Amino acid sequence: MKLYLKRLLLVCITLAVATGCNNKKEGASTTAAPSGKTVIKKEAVVVVPKSVQGKWKAVKIAVTDKSTNKDTVYTVTIGTPFKIPNSDLTITVNNFLPQFVMEGTTLTSQSNEPKNPAAQVRIMEKDQEIFKGWLFALYPTTHAFQHPKYGFTLVDFVPAN
Repeated sequence: MKLYLKRLLLVCITLAVATGCNNKKEGASTTAAPSGKTVIKKEAVVVVPKSVQGKWKAVKIAVTDKSTNKDTVYTVTIGTPFKIPNSDLTITVNNFLPQFVMEGTTLTSQSNEPKNPAAQVRIMEKDQEIFKGWLFALYPTTHAFQHPKYGFTLVDFVPAN
């Protein structure tokens, strides 16, 4: 029975880390396991290392209009909401990690070298949040946001001067 609970806890932690990619703040939440036991799962926390802080000004995001299959690349300043022209969408880049890694429940960057670039974004449609998660330059389909009309891809990043 103890082995079953340990495996169940490991699965829950793994799921929490995988789904926690959409969260910035650290915390904990509880859920009921199939056995009726309560399992505490930690949410992921984003840590931007000092070697990365202030080194990046913006990212370039390709927005694909699925009806015309046309890409338009927008430069989005980190921390500043950007309204996508001719749409009800606003995108905000909360964080940029040039060498994204997941260490347990911590999402961080191993260096300031763009070896696995990732941008944490928040997308609003009118006044409703429709996506909060990550765009990965090297893996555009990982945790990709599904919108009926638009697609989003991290294509480049702009260093601070």
